[in-house]
Amino acid sequence: MRLRNKPWAEDKLMEYPQYVVHEPENHRGKWSELFAVEQPLHIEIGTGKGRFITEMAKANPNVNYIGIELQKSVIISALDRLIESELPNCKLMNVDAAELGKYFAPGDVDRVYLNFSDPWPKARHEKRRLTFKSFLAVYEEILGKKGEIHFKTDNQGLFEYSLMSFSRYGLLLKYVSLDLHQSDFEGNIMTEYEEKFSSRGNRIYRCEVQYQN
Repeated sequence: MRLRNKPWAEDKLMEYPQYVVHEPENHRGKWSELFAVEQPLHIEIGTGKGRFITEMAKANPNVNYIGIELQKSVIISALDRLIESELPNCKLMNVDAAELGKYFAPGDVDRVYLNFSDPWPKARHEKRRLTFKSFLAVYEEILGKKGEIHFKTDNQGLFEYSLMSFSRYGLLLKYVSLDLHQSDFEGNIMTEYEEKFSSRGNRIYRCEVQYQN
């Protein structure tokens, strides 16, 4: 889907340093100083319009959250949600997920969320998938001991590929649902894509995996 360019987005992001982290490399290894309370840090990669990350922050005030999104024209909607909700435990970053090691030191992050990532279905684009081994290595670098990835998608092919990728990397499979909305899983917070896809009757897949470091 073609994104509508919002040339004013960057200026607006700069206007709200209380919600948008600028020069995140300066906080590497000391993210707790940026939040009102020192507590576990969870990040969502590809936060989109921010529904998931803001609702998670509301539901879990004992966790700090950062939503990471590369597209300025998309993350601006997440910023609007934060401005409205005034959440002290939620921030945004407009950076490339492939470079997370520049912004987070080992052990800075406790959990990574991957929600409805681009499936990149063509074989030649495998390295762009957020569950490809090079990305798993990046997550391992920044996650603390026994750090987790929580993954959701409506794309069966991507889910099967990701389970294989997780297994080959040596991650522990803690939870798998092949039909999340028909399962007994409690506390699910839907993303915008999840609501749209599930309303069409699409099955939602979910898993939790853990590093063994």
